[in-house]
Amino acid sequence: MTGQGVSRGGKYIVSLIIAGILLCPGWSKNGIAVAGQNAYLSVFQEEQGTPADGETSKHHTLLAGEPVHTVFMGKTINVPAMDRARVTAVSLGGVFYFPKQGETSFTPIGAFYLKRVWAESRTRNVISIFVNDLEYDKSFGNVELVTRFDNNTLPFGQKEVVNNIEIKSSDTIWGTMIASIGPGLRYKVAPYQVDNDLRLQLLGRVGYFYADRTSDTGPNLVLPPDTMLYGVKLRGRYDGMRRNLLELPHTGMAAGFDVDYMHRDKWADFGTIPDAFFSKGDTRNYLQVNGYIMGVGGIPGLSEKNRIFFSFHGGLTPKKSADRYNAISLSGGPFPGESDDLCRPDYPGAMFNQVLVSNYALLALEYRRELAFFLYLRLRETLIWAERAAVTDTNRFLFKSSSGAATTIGLDSGFFWNSALYLGYSWDSGFIRNGKSGSSLILTWSKAF
Repeated sequence: MTGQGVSRGGKYIVSLIIAGILLCPGWSKNGIAVAGQNAYLSVFQEEQGTPADGETSKHHTLLAGEPVHTVFMGKTINVPAMDRARVTAVSLGGVFYFPKQGETSFTPIGAFYLKRVWAESRTRNVISIFVNDLEYDKSFGNVELVTRFDNNTLPFGQKEVVNNIEIKSSDTIWGTMIASIGPGLRYKVAPYQVDNDLRLQLLGRVGYFYADRTSDTGPNLVLPPDTMLYGVKLRGRYDGMRRNLLELPHTGMAAGFDVDYMHRDKWADFGTIPDAFFSKGDTRNYLQVNGYIMGVGGIPGLSEKNRIFFSFHGGLTPKKSADRYNAISLSGGPFPGESDDLCRPDYPGAMFNQVLVSNYALLALEYRRELAFFLYLRLRETLIWAERAAVTDTNRFLFKSSSGAATTIGLDSGFFWNSALYLGYSWDSGFIRNGKSGSSLILTWSKAF
């Protein structure tokens, strides 16, 4: 979700660029970075009482929540500070795949984002109708009562893909709804922005799982029964990162982990007849562990316009207890940057809920360049190893070791109407399409209200 990647100054940016091209066609010869950054530096340096010679003065990247006071293409821009404790936004867009993934050439993106932080409570909600993540926490000093609800209830069948071909006989409608409640501890940490804290939470969980056949479901595929779910989650989060004007991580580190234990109350053997069953004894209870660590900072000898970012995500499920319905899902979509989204493992170009793994390790390294105070270029390399779910043409479900790499080039920019854009192109070496390389193009638009 990119709802927090929205800048108050965004509504001025593109109109100024268009006006500059029409009124001063030669401005772009020196590049956006020169036109925008040098103008900003002049104002910033004058405010700091330092010479605006562009050489001896230090560049300052505008940070999230800061007011904008700058001159761009001869026009003065003054935008007040943004209240990051009150964010309402919508994110829309989509991902195109070249070639198709199975029979899918396009996946839409759409979500509503709501965040409120008050003195003694907070709420954070991502709503997209069939997939939602809702949380409300009530604080008593550093102690909190945490309440959560999440669901993944897509109303249409989900087919597995092998050798980039959809296996129709694997088509199944299935989903989960889970409510969680429990105590937590929260401490504010440097740099003491609204999203900087250290959290430890222990949550009891109650939910429901269902699975239904479709007209394409193979006759030899036995589905698990609908059942109540009972479990416990230990969750830890640390976010010490400061973000820039477009809410991209600018400096600092973050880390977190989730330890999940789940019991399926009414359970049975399931899988394919006659010899590819998941046994009730192996899969009724399962343990799953996920974790991540990431950091971002400057490059020695270069200005603050240049940033280097790394992240590592990893997870495991004991092999005997891993199945289609509890596997870890690797997603594509916008890169995570918002504090509560950092735990999401993102592999560029992957379809939602399509890449299922039991164990995985994902490493990303990114170089980012500030072209203007509202415009950023990013180059990212992502490496992955995983025990990936696969389905044979006889509908047998198994996990196979797989590895791959993805290269991404992207642009983040402010846009009209207090909004932001992300455009990114990714090339995958073959992890997504079972050994066949491919590409994807993503475009998202996020607007704050």
